[in-house]
Amino acid sequence: MNTTMHLIALRQVKHSERHTILTAYSREAGRVAFAISAGGGKEAMRMRSMLHPLALTECVAHATAGREVMRMTQTRSLTPLYGIQTHPVKGSIAMFMAEVVETVTRDSGADTVLWDYLRGSIEVLESAPASHIANLHLCFLYGLGRCLGIEPDITGYHSGMIFDMADGIFRLSAPMHSHYLDPEESATVVALSRISYANMHAMKMSRSQRNRVLDMMLGYYALHHTSFASLKSLDVLRMLF
Repeated sequence: MNTTMHLIALRQVKHSERHTILTAYSREAGRVAFAISAGGGKEAMRMRSMLHPLALTECVAHATAGREVMRMTQTRSLTPLYGIQTHPVKGSIAMFMAEVVETVTRDSGADTVLWDYLRGSIEVLESAPASHIANLHLCFLYGLGRCLGIEPDITGYHSGMIFDMADGIFRLSAPMHSHYLDPEESATVVALSRISYANMHAMKMSRSQRNRVLDMMLGYYALHHTSFASLKSLDVLRMLF
C-alpha cells in the first residue's frame, strides 16, 4: 500500500551494511520507521542528509503487510532548514527537540494538533534570530506539555502559593509529599505559562536560573509523562544556555 506522508525526521540508526533505519513522526500515522539506503552512493548520501533531525519532509510511503518498517520514494523537503543545519546553537537545540519528540511519541498514533505544533516550533527555530533563542527549548517544552494534556493548572493562583508538581495545581500550603516548589519557583511556573515564541526573548534569566527552570520542567514531565534523563543532548544544552 502506498500513502503520502508528511514527516518530521527524528533519528537515523545504521541497521546493516545495506540499510539505515529512520525514525520519524508523521502527521498521518504517528510514529513510523523507514529503511533507507546505507550505501555510499550520491543518491543514498543525499537522502540521509535530507533526513537530518527535525527535517520536514513529504514522501510516498510503501508499506508491506506484516512489516513495520516501510520504504519511501518521491521525497521532497517541505521547508528547507538551512539555519538549523549550519548554525551550531540551533543545531544543538534541534537535537534536543528531536530527542524529546522521539521519547514522547514512542507509543503515539496520529495527532494532527501535536504534529502541527511541532512543525511550527521547528519553523520558529529555523527563522528566529540567534539572539532570541536562549529560552526556545523552555518555551517548546511548555507548549509540548499543553499538547500532551499535562499543562499545569494556574487557575486561582496568587502570590505566595506553592506548586504541587504531582497534582499539577497550586496550593496554599505544602502537600504531604516532596514534589512541590517553593513560592518563588512556583511563580516561575506562572511566568512560563505566559511564554510564547513571540515573547520568549523578553524572559531574562542567568544560565543557572535557566538550567534550574529546565530541571523543574524535566521533573514535571517525569511525574506526568516520561523521563528525559537519558537525553544525550541535555549536557550540551546546559552548557550553551
